[in-house]
Amino acid sequence: MGNAMRGIIAFIPSERCQRFLVGDLKEMPLDRTLDLSSRQLRRLPLAACVFDELVKLYLSDNNLSSLPAELQGLKKLQLLALDFNCFDELPAAVCRLPLLSILYLGNNRLYSLPRELGELKELNTLWLEMNCFTVFPEVVCELPNLKTLHLGYNQIQSIPKELGGLEELRSIWLAGNQLAEFPPVLLDMHFLAVIDVDRNKIRRFPGLYHMQGLKLVIYDHNPCVNAPAVGEGVRRVGRWADCSDDEQEEDGSKAASETTVEVTEVHQEEEHNI
Repeated sequence: MGNAMRGIIAFIPSERCQRFLVGDLKEMPLDRTLDLSSRQLRRLPLAACVFDELVKLYLSDNNLSSLPAELQGLKKLQLLALDFNCFDELPAAVCRLPLLSILYLGNNRLYSLPRELGELKELNTLWLEMNCFTVFPEVVCELPNLKTLHLGYNQIQSIPKELGGLEELRSIWLAGNQLAEFPPVLLDMHFLAVIDVDRNKIRRFPGLYHMQGLKLVIYDHNPCVNAPAVGEGVRRVGRWADCSDDEQEEDGSKAASETTVEVTEVHQEEEHNI
């Protein structure tokens, strides 16, 4: 019937209407993956919470602003996608999923994270882009296995020194924030492979020669007077001094396009690794 009809039906709290939106949830999916994305849901059917063998649950692109406590019964869940919803706070049940390793929270209304998030010791990938953070959520620094952090397109002005304690972190994406300087803490994180500070307010970049693990740095669209100096083999996206203006523009546009593809591939690879 289309999304318009789905949207109307989503307002009607009856079991019959829920079955129309999500189908008849009676049997555990054979691949232990349940995809309820783009269903215009305003509440998660409790029937979805009885599949205690679920490994992946996709709830992206709905109208969810809360989740039932019963969600915490999904003790084997490793991937939870809650992006493109209406959450202004993270439901407590999410923090009680002991095996959760990938959490998508992008494109919501979050401005803080609960301290309980630090209990997710297996979390290695966290997407928080396109939310309402004005301050870096410091509980993130309590996630010892975090490898990938996406915090782009918020309003963050600084990164705490405590982030340096995340020795497993390999990629950090901070594009579209309000950083006035390159975060000093990143200079001591020699193990970082990807740093994205595109579209901030950074005027001068320090040398990054010493970062032996670095493979890609994205620094375009900053009001900078220099490019970050990097070691051999490190790819940069942005303008640098050894190119003419025309070459800078061409190379930067091409590299940015290629990087978009790379990010998509990383996203897919993270899911397949479960």
